[in-house]
Amino acid sequence: MNQRYNSHAPIARTTMAYVLAGGRGSRLMELTDIRAKPAVYFGGKSRIIDFALSNALNSGIHRIGVATQYKAHSLIRHLQRGWNFFRPERNESFDILPASQRVSEAQWYSGTADAVYQNIDIIDSYAPHYILVLAGDHIYKMDYELMLRQHCEQKADVTVGCIEVPRMEATGFGVMAVDGADRITSFLEKPADPPGIPNEPELALASMGIYVFETDFLMHQLRRDAATASSSHDFGKDVIPYIVQHGKAVAHRFTRSCVRSSSEKTAYWRDVGTVDAYWEANIDLTDFIPGLDMYDQDWPVWTFGEVVPPAKFIHDEDGRRGQAISSLVSGGCIISGASVRRSLLSTGCHVHSYASVEAAVVLPRVEIGRHARLKNVVVDRGARIPPGMVVGEDPEHDAARFRRTERGICLITQPMLDRLQA
Repeated sequence: MNQRYNSHAPIARTTMAYVLAGGRGSRLMELTDIRAKPAVYFGGKSRIIDFALSNALNSGIHRIGVATQYKAHSLIRHLQRGWNFFRPERNESFDILPASQRVSEAQWYSGTADAVYQNIDIIDSYAPHYILVLAGDHIYKMDYELMLRQHCEQKADVTVGCIEVPRMEATGFGVMAVDGADRITSFLEKPADPPGIPNEPELALASMGIYVFETDFLMHQLRRDAATASSSHDFGKDVIPYIVQHGKAVAHRFTRSCVRSSSEKTAYWRDVGTVDAYWEANIDLTDFIPGLDMYDQDWPVWTFGEVVPPAKFIHDEDGRRGQAISSLVSGGCIISGASVRRSLLSTGCHVHSYASVEAAVVLPRVEIGRHARLKNVVVDRGARIPPGMVVGEDPEHDAARFRRTERGICLITQPMLDRLQA
């Protein structure tokens, strides 16, 4: 048994969470033209990265580093505003780690493992005993302490967080083949024919992009990988497969550590990496009993609390009544004689009289003009929908003006609207 492991003390106290938040998320199309995927808004007032960070904080981890790279300004500004409450006198730290050519003047982060390797000296300065590597672009609630405990109890070299998915839906993930004790026997990146789980052949174990290591072991592996010219310096492609072959790698099933309130019936995890998946996950929050409970005060989602007035609903005339049904309406919104149904309105939106909004995910500071009709849309931050505009009723017309997905969801941005007026 490792001398630093105490079966009664929280392991999170000696752990640093390292969040990989540098990815673009190109499948979100124009939503990531000006921001990285972890900085994309979700749920009305949060950002995607807030879920991984909140899980770490709620799990008792108070040393956090966030590696950023692609178009990071929006993300860094959010982190500075919303996550600036860590105090060094309480042995807490929160470091934003942009790619800054610290190893080579010509080298940015070349892979997920390299994004950690380039900051080894910063990690060493805090001397954490464990490193929890996290992807910063998924929606879920998880108690990392339980995963850390499994790692220690099984004396693993790496423990990999995983979700159970239908086998042929796992082709876009890193997939683990495991034995009966969940020891990983192979790690395959996006296999065409994913291996099934023992005794559950129609399911596969897909990587969540969550890894636990002892710090000294990880540093040794990162230095070895950095010296390997043929490596792409990626955890899923290089580091984890090497440990599977030469050490002890163990799978940790998400169902063992997912956090659920009394209203959440199943383990909730979403990769909102496409416009369709992003729209669906947000709209699901409007359900009478949503799969993700954002109201769970026992496991709050921390974020930047923007100072705005309450939401306001005005006008009460036939045909001009400010109302929202089965919807989430954030602070600072004004619903002025308009109808909003099964939609999510982020902070500071204004919907003008006689407008109709249905099945819409509307990001902050959007203005929707009079008599506009929007259905099955995602509207990016700051867009100005002209009076009388109709979206969601004529597929061909929509596709000619906006980004329309195969499922019929239209993504609307201000540059798209500007082109219509040019």
